[in-house]
Amino acid sequence: MLFSGLVWTGVGIMLNTHAFKWLASYNGKYTVVFALVGVVIALLAHHLGFLRIVDKNLGRIKEMENDKASPFAFMPVKSYFMVILMIGMGIILRNYSPIAKEHLAMVYIAMGGALFLSSIRYYRILIQCIRSKRQKIGTDWCQSLK
Repeated sequence: MLFSGLVWTGVGIMLNTHAFKWLASYNGKYTVVFALVGVVIALLAHHLGFLRIVDKNLGRIKEMENDKASPFAFMPVKSYFMVILMIGMGIILRNYSPIAKEHLAMVYIAMGGALFLSSIRYYRILIQCIRSKRQKIGTDWCQSLK
């Protein structure tokens, strides 16, 4: 669970770092607008999609709790193909795209922000698990995934 949260947090920070560097070097008057659009989309993506993905991943982690599974098993194999595709698209957009970096920053802020915000659920559930095990509350794995 910790590994999953760290991956999501790390990628979110990386994407936002790229975006804010681009916006910092942009000399136009719409810098704040570009950033706010990205933040609004990040909030929507976080609430409407990414939290569901986190919950599915947490369910998968729960199923393999007693197994000695790979730390990368928190996502299904087919999702790794999507991750590879997204990494490739990110590299292409960042290095070869005719899209202006300040416009691309909105996409990076949206994706990075949604990943970062959604990673918080991993930490919250991890803390609940630690507390419940210390207090020996219930027998269910972490009581709740929400």
